[in-house]
Amino acid sequence: MKAALLGRSRGGQTSKVHLAADRKCRPLVFVLTAGQAADSPQFVPVLKKIRVRGPVGRPRTRPDAVAGDKAYSSRGNRAYLRTHHIMAVIPEKRDQAANRKKKGSQGGRPVSHDADLYKERNTVERLINKLKDWRGIATRYDKTPESYLAGLHLRASMIWIKDLTQTTP
Repeated sequence: MKAALLGRSRGGQTSKVHLAADRKCRPLVFVLTAGQAADSPQFVPVLKKIRVRGPVGRPRTRPDAVAGDKAYSSRGNRAYLRTHHIMAVIPEKRDQAANRKKKGSQGGRPVSHDADLYKERNTVERLINKLKDWRGIATRYDKTPESYLAGLHLRASMIWIKDLTQTTP
């Protein structure tokens, strides 16, 4: 299991963190993969792990909308969002648009996304900066994927606690 989470690169063995964040730059889910793993195949596993607890009832598992960059613009990701009635706020890659136009009427409709919601996509980038404020995560001192993931969870809990104490009177 450890070897699956550490991948080879020029710098040695690495791992990559895939995550989801809410609009307040708080982490919801972490998925750790080997460093050479692509981002797009991890889109659905990240979404499947989302569990947001409310004051009552069962946890919410389906967001209203998902904002992502062009790396997540695959046909499979869009199909998953469509079948789960989640609005996709993901722009289309140029090559995908060109292939769709080349097919003519068989290529389907152009992809549309809400530009105002897309502006909030930077919440993930801001969350990553908050996580990297902790030196152990920024420099990747931990040798095992398990301890690195534990550090991510610890830093995430610190972010949540700080946010909850600031909003509570």
